[in-house]
Amino acid sequence: MKVIIGWDIGGVNTKVAFLGLRKGKIEEATISSEYFEIWRDKQGLSSLLRRMALSRIQGDRPSAMAVTMTAELSDIFCTKREGVAFILDSLEEAFPEIPLYVFSVDGSFVSSLEAKEDPLRVAAANWMATALLLASRYRSGLLMDVGSTTTDIIPILEGQVLARGKNDLERLIAGELAYSGVLRTPVSALVSKVPVGGRMCRVSSEYFAISGDVYIILGLISESDYVCPTPDGRGKDPGSARERLARVVCADAEMLGPESIDQMAIYIMERQVQQITEALSQVLSALEESYISLKGSHQDLPAIATGLGSFLARRSVERLGLKVIDLEKEWGRDCRLATPAFAVAHLLKDRIR
Repeated sequence: MKVIIGWDIGGVNTKVAFLGLRKGKIEEATISSEYFEIWRDKQGLSSLLRRMALSRIQGDRPSAMAVTMTAELSDIFCTKREGVAFILDSLEEAFPEIPLYVFSVDGSFVSSLEAKEDPLRVAAANWMATALLLASRYRSGLLMDVGSTTTDIIPILEGQVLARGKNDLERLIAGELAYSGVLRTPVSALVSKVPVGGRMCRVSSEYFAISGDVYIILGLISESDYVCPTPDGRGKDPGSARERLARVVCADAEMLGPESIDQMAIYIMERQVQQITEALSQVLSALEESYISLKGSHQDLPAIATGLGSFLARRSVERLGLKVIDLEKEWGRDCRLATPAFAVAHLLKDRIR
């Protein structure tokens, strides 16, 4: 059996997909993810990668591996050039015997040397890997990948990825990248006020609570989903999350009570859905002219929801009356949580074939 590995190396999450091939066909696919804050221990990246791979490979030497990344944005690196080079050096140190293909934002694979010479070509290209794979499966749709930290909104028409932005800066301007995620977003980045006792109360800008606390309280994620550290270093249960959320208004759980805190959580979720909806509306507005020339209305486009926060994507697109395709139902939960790693492994499989 041939094994192909796909990596998606982020600043806080490292994800890997393994495809087992026999006669060019996939016989098995496994995916895993580990929370790893690269700015705390960047020298540990190489050993982490090797450990994650060895835990899944049993005697079958991988034929090749593909990588896409976002960790180069971490402030442990002075430039993206430095970050890209460090990540590729770590992979080559961990797996000197395995051919390495680096995925680029134009949808091609380049060598490690080419990537180091032109780092912006490969920096933060994971969204393109997902979009290209979905374009081959669904032809047209709106990729909506809501992860722990960010949301990607990428239009796909007639098998073509029509993103206006290529790098993070351009994508932020276009609305195709929103720094709003289901775990790590500070509550103060989502709201300036919350309801307390029938009145609106301004929130503190301190790092008291994050979006993961909101969704633990509302039962939309599990404690095992809450992989990042909590702001106060305490538990990831609903009770501990309520204590953190109460501090956002400079109170505590004893002062407010669970019902009042839960109402705050509902309001914060609604505001985050609105943030994502505004970015989606911006993307749709830019898409309207090109789509009308093909089909007549963007309302015909399904939204393809993936990521740990796919429930936020569903709420957002339903507000605009769009249909939703849930990748978890079609491809399984593990794939939903690590779609770019799965995608880049598939794209490399097709390239090698």
